[in-house]
Amino acid sequence: MKSFQFFLRGFFSRVLKISLRHRHLVLEVDLILSLLAFIFAGFVQTRYNGLTAGLSDLWLAGIVYIIVCGLFFLLFKSYRGLNRYSHFMEMWRLYASVLGAGLVLYITLGHMAIMTYPFFFTLIVLLSNIFLLFFVRFLVVLIFNYSMTYVGNSFKNAFIFGTEPHSIAIAQWLNKSGNRKYQVRGFLSPNPNTHKTRISDLPVFYSGLEFPDWIFRKHEISVIIFPDYDTVKREKIFIDKLIHAGIQLLVRPPFEGLTEEGQAPMRIKPIQLEDLLGREEIKINMEQIASQTNGKTILVTGGAGSIGSELIRQLARFNPGHIVIFDSAETPLHNLRLELEVKFPDLKFTAVIGDMRQRPRLEYIFRDFKPEIIFHAAAYKHVPLMEENPCEAIMTNVYGTKMLSKLALENEVESFVMISTDKAVNPTNVMGASKRIAEIFIQSLARKAQREGMITRFVTTRFGNVLGSNGSVIPHFRKQIENGGPVTVTHPEIIRYFMTIPEACRLVMEAASFGRSGEIYVFDMGQPVKIATLARRMIEMAGLVPDKDIEIVYTGLRPGEKLYEELLNDKEKTLPTSHEKITVAQVREYDFEDVREQILYMIEQAEKVNVMATVSAMKALVPEFISKNSPYEELDRKKVTA
Repeated sequence: MKSFQFFLRGFFSRVLKISLRHRHLVLEVDLILSLLAFIFAGFVQTRYNGLTAGLSDLWLAGIVYIIVCGLFFLLFKSYRGLNRYSHFMEMWRLYASVLGAGLVLYITLGHMAIMTYPFFFTLIVLLSNIFLLFFVRFLVVLIFNYSMTYVGNSFKNAFIFGTEPHSIAIAQWLNKSGNRKYQVRGFLSPNPNTHKTRISDLPVFYSGLEFPDWIFRKHEISVIIFPDYDTVKREKIFIDKLIHAGIQLLVRPPFEGLTEEGQAPMRIKPIQLEDLLGREEIKINMEQIASQTNGKTILVTGGAGSIGSELIRQLARFNPGHIVIFDSAETPLHNLRLELEVKFPDLKFTAVIGDMRQRPRLEYIFRDFKPEIIFHAAAYKHVPLMEENPCEAIMTNVYGTKMLSKLALENEVESFVMISTDKAVNPTNVMGASKRIAEIFIQSLARKAQREGMITRFVTTRFGNVLGSNGSVIPHFRKQIENGGPVTVTHPEIIRYFMTIPEACRLVMEAASFGRSGEIYVFDMGQPVKIATLARRMIEMAGLVPDKDIEIVYTGLRPGEKLYEELLNDKEKTLPTSHEKITVAQVREYDFEDVREQILYMIEQAEKVNVMATVSAMKALVPEFISKNSPYEELDRKKVTA
């Protein structure tokens, strides 16, 4: 029996492929069915009502009917649809074709006068023809669903969350798509009024019950599919219960463009922790951003990184004139280029490989592309690595920023937006201190430029960790879980602020659109998250039990790491802006010439790879830089004793 089922599936698949390549076969089958309908009506007519003329005249009328049917099928293109996906709303083409042909047949019969009651004969032809056309299409759908669903398929039973059109569309797509992994058994709805109703002959259950685990057991449900990310964010409490119950959670991602065939793809993907931690979508002033970026040449440094690449994706929607992507990482830059060519075929962009510390390379960009707006996202960001390589941190994060900003001023760039970090506040590590020094230089340069009447506007944005960025904790945990553990957390009480990459980039663009030169804009990061809790939740989302299936190991704080990050210095205050999620940091002002002299000395020591002298110079410029769990603590002790 099973071998016959596999044969049936293979045979039917081949027939479908042939009919897809040769659509005229569908037209020919429809014409044969129309001929059968006419023959049946002719049999009924001759047997019960008789003819006033010979059979030859009836056959002549039949030929006219078939020719007219063919013309109407061609006119309404009823043969172009994929019959295995047919539904009643698509059948109007068949209705129109058959009714048109029937009208011509009735007129022909009346003119030929070959029967007493041509109206009833025409009615029998029409009803028979419609029945045959619909029956064959229904049979195709039935066999297709059977061959693709029940023959040789192993699938998981799933519920679709919600009863809105998007949810119903997912269910219909899964029920009709070949090679699927999921069998839809019903819907879950937060609306109690929909309980015990049916949609597409599938039951609807109320998700607001204490917990409908008995429903899951009864229908052997192992998967819940959500229609969009907004629903995921609204149903966090219910999702927590599903995670603890070991249910696999999937979501339909947003529309990402058409396929090469011009179709809108339907995809589903696992829900990630980033989707649950992300807050409601941050609203930005689209018109203001569009007016400032429309037709402009924009330079994005660190453009192949997590923040830089997302900035480019979002900027691409505001019709920029040209985006110059600058990065030293060859492979990520190549991958981004391929992505942009597919997703934004009309976007004019240039990928430039180069090092922030090479002045000739930067001068080439300003000379050949003449950027009008700069988003400076290039930086070394990993705390332990920069603690071990402080001279490199200075050369990239400080010297690179210094060169780029000076060139922006010399070339009269309109806006220069630097992306900083919460680790720059009361820094305990080299990375955070290097970013704070870059902030100080940009601020002091901005004030100097304002005094001298220069047009370049310098804006600094400061925020915490971004979810899912390269090298961040979530991809690290995910890889550890995939490898069977253990998951390593530095300290059971360590907490961090998190923001998704898209919302961070939206706020960067918003701050850039209204920011005043020399100001540091701080983003509302929401509530901090305990890293140990985050690790436990990720293990549960993988369908495993923390400390049973996957062990959590505490390894101790790393060099320069602190238990919590701050977005503002203790002595700093903030002022509100026009955006509720963005505030202005009131920070100490520095004299440009003093800052310049200290940074030049710092860079000189970094070029010589004089580690202790470099870090000592950093602490002199940023007195709140107090090292933690680091060899540079001895410099703090010397400063105290001095």
